[in-house]
Amino acid sequence: MQRLDRNRQLHRVRPGVFARASDWAVLAPWERYLARVHAVARTWADPVFCLESAAALQAMPVFGEPRLVHLLSADGSTRQEGDVAVHGLRDGRCAVHAEGIRLTTAAETALDLCRVLPPAFALAVADAFLRSQPAGQPPIDLSARGRAQLNRRGLRQLDWVQVRATGVAESVGESVSRAVFEWLGCAEPELQAEFRFEGRTDRADFFWRRRGIIGESDGYGKYDAAHVAVAKAHFIDEKRREDRLRRNVGTVIRWDWKDTLHWRDLRAKLRAGGLVPVRPMNTAMLETLSENPRSLPR
Repeated sequence: MQRLDRNRQLHRVRPGVFARASDWAVLAPWERYLARVHAVARTWADPVFCLESAAALQAMPVFGEPRLVHLLSADGSTRQEGDVAVHGLRDGRCAVHAEGIRLTTAAETALDLCRVLPPAFALAVADAFLRSQPAGQPPIDLSARGRAQLNRRGLRQLDWVQVRATGVAESVGESVSRAVFEWLGCAEPELQAEFRFEGRTDRADFFWRRRGIIGESDGYGKYDAAHVAVAKAHFIDEKRREDRLRRNVGTVIRWDWKDTLHWRDLRAKLRAGGLVPVRPMNTAMLETLSENPRSLPR
């Protein structure tokens, strides 16, 4: 083991678990975190994952690389061992199995995270949870569930999230953008509006109908950048789609994840596109976007 620790071709994920350093170096922060979660699953006796750790295993949004791996306590005690936090929760949890790993249910994971994450990120988790629910199933009221528990933390935030959460938003970027629009004082847009022009049907992330303005949040995973032909085809299709929308609808404003977190950049793009606020800005809430205290520094 000591020899492995000295091997520069290996990265120690945690004691006794190693990855090739070259593989580790190219992982995104949330992928490194998922690897750390799996490393704990290999080295701890029958762990039950919760919070960000359960979210990573359930393909729910994880923001950056969380500082800690989170487990439920078997004896009700709360403690921290290195980068592993063991939580003794007052409210019971039902564990489910995913590929041999035990973790909290998706509903419990979403509820727990919506209590503690910065508000815009909590909204993104709630939206993702609602998107994952089977069609026709009655929506789960996270606020009501939270108020039925002994844990009183984050109840006001749960109420705030519940009012705004929707499965219509299709990405984390869209969800966080929705919170930013509200705090910038923008009018509420329509989500996933459809347009039929020139024999094609196009959808837009956001549409401010009265202003004739379309908003597009560029995020991850829309195309495979590792394949040049796929990326090129995507950009050509996207350019044609955007030109078609401009010809037939009006202004199209685009922004990316960085613009969303650096809200002044997003505000500048919205204003340049003609979208003006209709109510005062909430600077205090906008500043919650600057850093997630539960994750390692960016």
